[in-house]
Amino acid sequence: MSMNTKKLSILAMMSAMAFILAAFVRVPIVLWLRYDPKDVIIVIAGFIYGPMAAFIVTVVVSFVQMFTVSATGYFGLFMNIIASTAFCCTAALIYKKKRTLQGALLGLIVGTIFATAAMMMWNYIVTPLFMERPRYQVVPLLIPAFLPFNLISNTLNAALTMLLYKHVKSILQATRMMPIPEEEGVKGFNKGIIVASLFVILSCTLWVLILRGVISF
Repeated sequence: MSMNTKKLSILAMMSAMAFILAAFVRVPIVLWLRYDPKDVIIVIAGFIYGPMAAFIVTVVVSFVQMFTVSATGYFGLFMNIIASTAFCCTAALIYKKKRTLQGALLGLIVGTIFATAAMMMWNYIVTPLFMERPRYQVVPLLIPAFLPFNLISNTLNAALTMLLYKHVKSILQATRMMPIPEEEGVKGFNKGIIVASLFVILSCTLWVLILRGVISF
């Protein structure tokens, strides 16, 4: 099997995995906004093959979502592409320039900040059109609803990526779906990364429970 064929096979497999997560793993966070972990798979694809691969998987998954499980039509398609591209492609681009543990962390942090900021802007522009409401009725939701939703979602994606990336890459290499490079990229993956990632996931989970009213102070 040629390298190009293997790459296409892996990206197709990752697109299918991302869609399954988007369709069947949907966690309510605040109001009607639900988190799904598809961006974890997309950013891993970007870490392996670069930002363009992340963009291709994003577009494929977003279109499949629109025609299957989404009830938001072209509004949802547009917002899904913007959200995933802002996070995944940003992280993948930075990691492509610096293929180290520090580069991966920097990419995920910058991707989280950039995607959160971008979605705040696009929620301000697009959500009133989707909800068919005046903008002044949507603006009060930006800080208490859209900001925590996007921040929690992107932070969870970053933490899960750090937990899973090396394992996914190792599996692909063990099955000879991709070659083992001389330089492995994310070096220094250790118990500290696992503990930090689990702490972030736990913190985000607590915030979700607070936002849902399950935990109150």
